[in-house]
This record gives sequence, structure tokens and C-alpha cells, in this order.
Amino acid sequence: MSSHPLSDDQVASELKKMTAFIRQEALEKAREIQLKADEEFTIEKSRLAREEKAAIDREYEKKFKQASMSQQITRSTMANKTRLKVLSARQSLLDDLFEQARNQIAVSGAKSKNYEEILKGLILEGLYMLCEKKVQVRCRKADKDKVESAAKKAAAEYKEKVGSECEPVIDEKNWLPDESTGGVFVVGGGGKIELNNTFDERLRMCESDALPSIRATLFGENQNRRFHD
Repeated sequence: MSSHPLSDDQVASELKKMTAFIRQEALEKAREIQLKADEEFTIEKSRLAREEKAAIDREYEKKFKQASMSQQITRSTMANKTRLKVLSARQSLLDDLFEQARNQIAVSGAKSKNYEEILKGLILEGLYMLCEKKVQVRCRKADKDKVESAAKKAAAEYKEKVGSECEPVIDEKNWLPDESTGGVFVVGGGGKIELNNTFDERLRMCESDALPSIRATLFGENQNRRFHD
């Protein structure tokens, strides 16, 4: 089989065909690359969008929790402040109440027609507790006469009840302050034992012992209290 050399026109035609084929291949390859790139871009864009959305959700949740916590702290702080104000107001009322009682005792205690009988009871209580042959009684100078009379009555009742004598003697070297509310100190043990039976001390004991009952009367029972004496 014989072959003949291609003419210039044939060579040009073949080159044109090859060029067209290569261009077509290049275009198809470029299209394929473009489609691949578009697909990857779409996938990457979706991934980034999901990650960004997740980050935004996390940030929102974090800020929501912070806001909720801040709101709880604010609410708790306000509740505590309100509670402290209420407690302060209640304590102020109780302080005023006991101060009024103290002033009332100071004004009318010694003027009461039962004052001497009250003094007798206070002295007698001291005699029972000390059980000594001789005790000292301290009082206000203004109460001297009533205390002397009350002391005699207390000594007589003590002898009747106990069967032994006790001599209560007024201590004229150590008067109670004139501004005190009244009552007596009963002193024994050679001056080492002092029983404070003054009205001031009794009122202080009342403030301490009766305070829960007074609070309940004025403000009602504490609903948060689980145990009661």
C-alpha cells in the first residue's frame, strides 16, 4: 500500500481538526472543573453557614444564660434588700416598744401602789436563792423606806416558809443610780454573789425570753421556721 505526502491544504485541515478537538476537550474539562468548583463552593458555603449559625446559637445561649443569671442575682439582691428593710423596720418597732416600756416603768413603777409588794417579792426571791443568814440589799436612795419595809416582810415570810432566819440589810454605801427604773440587787457570799432583780434586768430578760412570742403576736408566725421551742 503506497502513501503519499500530504499537501499543504491537507496538513492545514488536519491541524485545524486537531486544534478544534483540543479546544473542545479543553472547554469540556473547564466546564467539568467549573461544575466541580461550584459544587465544592456550595458545600463549603453550606458548611460555613451551619458553623456560623451554630456559633451564633451558642453565643445567644451563652448570653441568654448570662442574662438569666444576672436577672436572678438582681432579683435575689432586691429580695434580700427588701427583707433586710422589713427586718430592720420590725427591729426598730421592737426597740421602740421596749424603750416605751422602760420609760413607762421609770415614770410609774415606783409610784405604783403595789411597788412595795413587788419589792418584797424581788427580795424574797433573792433570799430563797442565797439561803444565807445575812444579805445586803441595794436599791435607789429614793426607795429606801419602801425597801426597808419590804425587806422586813420578806424576812418574815422566809422564816415562815423555810424555818430559818435571814437578815436583809440595806447597803447604804452603794445606792443604785437615781435614773434606774427601780427594783433591787440582793448580795450574798461576802459581796461575791449579786442577784440582779432590778426592773431594768427584768425588762432585759423579757426582751430576750419573750421576744419570739412578741414577734409572733406583732408580725405573725415565721413560715420559714421549722422548729419551735
